[in-house]
Amino acid sequence: MRCVTYAGETVITTDDVASSLVELTAAVAKEGQAEAVSIPIVTEDKKVAQAELVIGVGNDVLSAPVEWAGEEPDFAAWSEDLRNHRLFPRSALRVVEPVSSDEDEPVDWDFDQPTQA
Repeated sequence: MRCVTYAGETVITTDDVASSLVELTAAVAKEGQAEAVSIPIVTEDKKVAQAELVIGVGNDVLSAPVEWAGEEPDFAAWSEDLRNHRLFPRSALRVVEPVSSDEDEPVDWDFDQPTQA
């Protein structure tokens, strides 16, 4: 579990949500923008709630580990929502050449000939 500090307030959320939030905040700031997002949190009485934040330029987010006793809530869907944000950093796609073997036979396709069914 992680303690997220924002605008002088501290909330507790899961590692994956905190990590996604920090990455998204940096990406939004890099674009010179600000965005409103919601994240799931755990309140002092261990209830699930929701926090709304404005992230991006001028909005600092700090994530630090926190001691946690008991079962962690499953916030995976919320973390996935943050990672699906249009500005969330994506890894670059790489072109990979297929490995050929001696068993590969060339395919002779004639696209001008109709197929037989």
